[in-house]
Amino acid sequence: MELDHMNKKSIKPSEKSIENSVLRALEEDIGDGDRTAALIDPLSKNNAEIVCREDSILCGTDWVNKTYQILDSRIKISWNCKDGDRISKNKTVCVIRGNTQKILSGERTAINFLQTLSGTATTTGQYVDAVRNKKVKILDTRKTIPGLRDAQKYAVVCGGGKNHRKGLYDGILIKENHILAAGSIKKAVETIRDLYPKLKIEVEVEHAEQISEAVQAGADIVMFDNFNDDQIKGSLPLFSKKTLVEVSGNLTLERIRRLSELDIDFVSVGALTKNIKAIDFSMQLNDKP
Repeated sequence: MELDHMNKKSIKPSEKSIENSVLRALEEDIGDGDRTAALIDPLSKNNAEIVCREDSILCGTDWVNKTYQILDSRIKISWNCKDGDRISKNKTVCVIRGNTQKILSGERTAINFLQTLSGTATTTGQYVDAVRNKKVKILDTRKTIPGLRDAQKYAVVCGGGKNHRKGLYDGILIKENHILAAGSIKKAVETIRDLYPKLKIEVEVEHAEQISEAVQAGADIVMFDNFNDDQIKGSLPLFSKKTLVEVSGNLTLERIRRLSELDIDFVSVGALTKNIKAIDFSMQLNDKP
């Protein structure tokens, strides 16, 4: 059983979703006009390169393309690499050709998407690389930048990770407050399975006593929430062969290296989408059109 059957192509946000994100970004940046662009001859044309200033995993090309399609459909972009590619410092990732004013007006919006999504993909790649047993999959969470969940979850896949549930509507994760409200893990699992028999049910446990209850209730996945390494290792015999094991909470790269040697299936990491470091990209305008 796998949480995510989707690949990079199928998880990519729709063109409409990308367009909506870009339109919002252009509106907040350009508003009713780019005042500085008035310095430039409106008929002038140039080439510009976007250069990556550090080793990273690229993501966000469609958002850059959409930025310039909206500003001037005559602008042409030639990419030297694609989403998911590992790129080295000072790599020219693309060349943009067209109206100088429009190229510069779109610069910040295009790079903002590129730096954020490449940051997400690169962070994910670091966690994926830390896994010693490749049976263990790195998962994202719902701790995403508001309005960019689709984009960031796509970036996680570009970085080699897997997607957990997209939202509250496509997966079930029974947590502490749900258990308290329902009365017990058993009642929570039984009730939700009757309501949504086709959805996988995951239960978050906070102490070892809850594991047996979750397994006996028929949870598909049990998540260790902030267990230490010894607690996780000592609790694994409580699982049935058909129950998947997920670990979450306080997950450094070094700890993931250790945990991935245990008989677990998933490690979910909020840092993939909430603690990201933007990748440094810059645009260089050339003299020749």
